[in-house]
Amino acid sequence: MRSIWNGAISFGLVSIPIKVVNATESHSISFRQVHLDDGGRIRYRKFCELEDREVTTGEIGKAYEDADGTLIPVTDEELAALPIPTARTIEIVAFVPAERIDPLQMDTAYYLAANGVPATKPYVLLREALKRSQKVAVAKFALRGRERLGMLRVVDDVIAMHGLLWPDEIRSTEEVAPDASVTVRDKELDLADALMDTLGEVELTELHDDYREAVEELISAKASGELPAAPPAGERAGGKVLDLMAALEKSVRAAKASRGEETGEEKGEEAGARAGESAEVTPLPARRSARTAPKEVGGKKSTSTARKTAAKKTVAKSTAKATGQAAGKAAATKSTAKKTAAKKTTAKKATGKKTAAKKATPRGRASA
Repeated sequence: MRSIWNGAISFGLVSIPIKVVNATESHSISFRQVHLDDGGRIRYRKFCELEDREVTTGEIGKAYEDADGTLIPVTDEELAALPIPTARTIEIVAFVPAERIDPLQMDTAYYLAANGVPATKPYVLLREALKRSQKVAVAKFALRGRERLGMLRVVDDVIAMHGLLWPDEIRSTEEVAPDASVTVRDKELDLADALMDTLGEVELTELHDDYREAVEELISAKASGELPAAPPAGERAGGKVLDLMAALEKSVRAAKASRGEETGEEKGEEAGARAGESAEVTPLPARRSARTAPKEVGGKKSTSTARKTAAKKTVAKSTAKATGQAAGKAAATKSTAKKTAAKKTTAKKATGKKTAAKKATPRGRASA
């Protein structure tokens, strides 16, 4: 890895020569601007406004623009001659617990490598001191034309330095915070906790840039003359939250489904379906006597057997008696039905006779 800065770590009276290299790299895909008509590259050229001509890099310097537009030239030599103790030194000013550093201040990360054999011993001393104290070092250093704040910590067996923003570079949250009058119910918090537990943890090494891979596949397909594959239609995330509870419950179910887990309702439904498919009626076994007397020698029936026989006879008698009573009731019902039918027949005959008598009476009077 190519170093971008050479200097030393100032650790009290100890000076550790080091080289600074970038600890991170960008994998983003960069594009060039082209002319749509003919595909020609679009380039930016540096022109001098007064002479109206293109200038080279060696002819370009620095200048500060005042409020009224006046340009004040400042040379690199003048900047290098400023009495800045951190011009070539990473000066450690304090050792603090790591939680004292606000993640909002985190900036670019660098690896600090020992520069030469004489730097190995003090380098390892600082590294082991940081490990044992479980603290981080707060330092000041100058890089790329400005003094910056940094944090030194140990990564594996290397001292890493994170550039930090100055405290006054962090904006206040007063204008960004939501309305404080909003209240959240305990049930909503319970669902949020359930969602957090379901999502669980993740290995950061397993995460990757899906968008970059899709762009690479698109470029590869077009370079080989193939048509780019149509992106799969997926459910669009986001939108208006109409029901927070419903959204939380749906999120918990989706998270469980993605992890191959089943919700309580799904398990209950599946268990019920299985129970319905395999349900069978099984007769209950006959109760056995709590006490079983030993069988008698000589082929005689045991007391338990005699009791069972007597019980069977009693059941048979009661069954016969019940059957007889049922037959008697049936016969009585039949007899009653016959009597009712006979009564209906007699009533019909009597009614017929009365009707005939009424008809016969007027005929007699007419003849008289």
